Amino acid sequence: MENDPSQIKNKFLESYDAHSDAIFRYCFFQTSNREVALDLSQDTFIKVWEYLAGGKQVDNIRAFLYTVARNLIIDYRRKKKSVSLDKMMDEGFDVSHSEQEHLENRIDGSNLVERLEDLEEKYRDVLTMRYIDDLSIKEIAEITGESENNISVRIHRGLEKAKNIFGEQEV
Repeated sequence: MENDPSQIKNKFLESYDAHSDAIFRYCFFQTSNREVALDLSQDTFIKVWEYLAGGKQVDNIRAFLYTVARNLIIDYRRKKKSVSLDKMMDEGFDVSHSEQEHLENRIDGSNLVERLEDLEEKYRDVLTMRYIDDLSIKEIAEITGESENNISVRIHRGLEKAKNIFGEQEV
């Protein structure tokens, strides 16, 4: 890509059209929160735009988008402080009956997402990238900075662990 602003803009818009849904899905599966996933997706594209507008080159835009999203998710997890609803209520947070019912009945994603949460993060990440985002082993290796062999082994082990989880719980 040249440093022509219109070419940079067109390349960015093409990558947004081609990958925005996949980046959102990746963020959603990593956070199980639609609003957070939307924010992280938006932040991903803002950072990529700033990078490209700064005149820097990207050889594989898809892998670069996932790398940026992955780093933002890691930052989000570091900052996140989980507070249980019970603890919040003990501290004076009041939830109306309909809100309580909504919270109790809400499903974060699907049963699959809930079960993937039982996997260690290193397995959940590669399985999500491989089978939900349809990334190649080479692309996952590029995103994570690990060898293709390590990624292949991690996918294999993650699948074995997932089979054990699904075998222990009713489907």
